[in-house]
Amino acid sequence: MTPTVLLADDEPLVRTGLRALLEQQGLPVVGEAADGGEVLDAVRRTRPDVVLMDVRMPGTDGIEATRQVLAALAEPPKILVVTTFDNDDYVHEALLAGASGFLLKRARKEEIAHAVRTVAAGESLLFPEAIRRLVSGRVPGGEHARAAKRLTRREAEVLRLIATGLSNQDIATALVISLETVKTHVGNVFTKLGAGNRSQAVVIAYESGVVRPGHLGGQ
Repeated sequence: MTPTVLLADDEPLVRTGLRALLEQQGLPVVGEAADGGEVLDAVRRTRPDVVLMDVRMPGTDGIEATRQVLAALAEPPKILVVTTFDNDDYVHEALLAGASGFLLKRARKEEIAHAVRTVAAGESLLFPEAIRRLVSGRVPGGEHARAAKRLTRREAEVLRLIATGLSNQDIATALVISLETVKTHVGNVFTKLGAGNRSQAVVIAYESGVVRPGHLGGQ
């Protein structure tokens, strides 16, 4: 199925440009929001599969809007935050809040379309190297480290493979186990870390020290 998109950005020209770009790539835009405070109502009204969310907006920013959408809806859309800088602390907080990935505003139209389709599908980590750069330099520890200690050896191994960008099927092939077993491990990882998606789990993995920026996907 073709995913539908809602645009959340305070700049009308940006929304117009993104709408034209997405529709040119065969991705229908079902609604727009000019402020983070409008996003939840717009999502309820239009039921998009993916929200392209500007992370920095006056009033309610993209982080709080992400929290509101994910907390209020039993089946929320995937949220893809959009930023100007790939080391934006706002993006880091949005991923921890449950956004499925992030995208730079200067990205090519093909990258934007690919990102929307990837987060809509939900089984692959979007731009794993970008997430690694985002968390590089942060000191592991705190509540995330405590949560990560609950992972079994196999679950930690699966999490490291997720951090490389592998899909569930790729992980099954790499570990020579069934796809259903991988899905069970991934579900257990999400539950133990309190993560709602792959991106959030990977950020927590870096912050806990299960995965280190200098050794993507390994110890």
